[in-house]
Amino acid sequence: MPLIESAVALCAVGAEKIVSNEIRKLGLKVIESGFGKVRFNTDLEGLYRSLMGLRVADRVLLEIAYYKAGDFDALFDGVRRQSWEAYIPAHMGLKVAKVRTNRSRLEAETSIQAVVHKAAAERLCTKRGVNRLPVDNEAELRVYIEKDQASVLLDLSGEPLFKRGYRTRGGDAPLRETTAAAIILHSGWKRKFPLYDPFCGSGTVAIEAAMYAWDIAPGIGRDFALQQLLPGDKKIERRVREEFMEKVDFSRLVRIAGSDSDAGVVSAARANMERAYALDKGAKQAVPSSTVLLMEKAKPLGSSANFADISSADANAAGEEGFIITNPPYGRRLGDAESAERTYTEMIRLARNFSGWRLALITDHPGFESFFGRKADSCREITNGAIRSYLFQYEKL
Repeated sequence: MPLIESAVALCAVGAEKIVSNEIRKLGLKVIESGFGKVRFNTDLEGLYRSLMGLRVADRVLLEIAYYKAGDFDALFDGVRRQSWEAYIPAHMGLKVAKVRTNRSRLEAETSIQAVVHKAAAERLCTKRGVNRLPVDNEAELRVYIEKDQASVLLDLSGEPLFKRGYRTRGGDAPLRETTAAAIILHSGWKRKFPLYDPFCGSGTVAIEAAMYAWDIAPGIGRDFALQQLLPGDKKIERRVREEFMEKVDFSRLVRIAGSDSDAGVVSAARANMERAYALDKGAKQAVPSSTVLLMEKAKPLGSSANFADISSADANAAGEEGFIITNPPYGRRLGDAESAERTYTEMIRLARNFSGWRLALITDHPGFESFFGRKADSCREITNGAIRSYLFQYEKL
């Protein structure tokens, strides 16, 4: 059995604290976190739990080696002595997919990539008695060097974890599923509160909120690269999936509404929501029709209305105060920054129509507050894919 001791969860910069909390809730111990990475102790079962259960992480990687590498000889030797043959099956080769270095003597990323690949490939070829490795099916490695400390990692995710499996079509500049989950958890929203997204687009915020409220593990319906690697264990994987399936509870009342001015993406959002319901293929309960009907009455993912025409009574018939969590159109989505800024100015109507509600929104425009006309109670940077964005939060509109 190959050594499994520590792993790394990659996430958006600014979401490390949330991922750390998620890891602890899975019963695993966090070692350290910073700049889009969280290192944690785990066993094989913990790897499956993190792959299926983390809402905000983009990838989970097994840490094969963690050692001092102040020069290329040390880097090569450290990789060469690892038991790669215990992780990568004979029908697979390997590639170094990404290298990052910071405050280290080794800085040339392409050279680091070449050295790591040569060392690991040399070890595998020697153990297999071959001259070259397969190139049509390759395991992916990643290398991070921080203050001369090298972390050599084997990707267990395959497709990024934000690819849940429910979104087959998005609108323009769609919000990553993991970023949507990060915003929801940052906001402090709980299922007892109504939630409204006035720019629902492909429905990502609403769907992630519903999955969180019903305790649907985000990775419950998809496959992972771990299944093709030697440490993979079908019995453990099946047991973890079944445990997550048992936790799903569609009987919990949720009041989640959404709207968008584009009827086409609203239609796609409704289809995405239906696929999200089906992720838990082993669920013993069906989504109650009353829940779906309530959401339709509240105009969630079913109306092409403009956000300015919707009030808190539309989003929540009971009239309770709740949360607005949204991703208003970025300048690049609308075609120009001026259009986005006009939208931000018009959003002051939300303060009138949703008096007393909380607001959490993500945008790439650092000057959002000046157009909205109100200073946020908090603002933090958070990345949405490669886009530097800002999460503005208002405790009360």
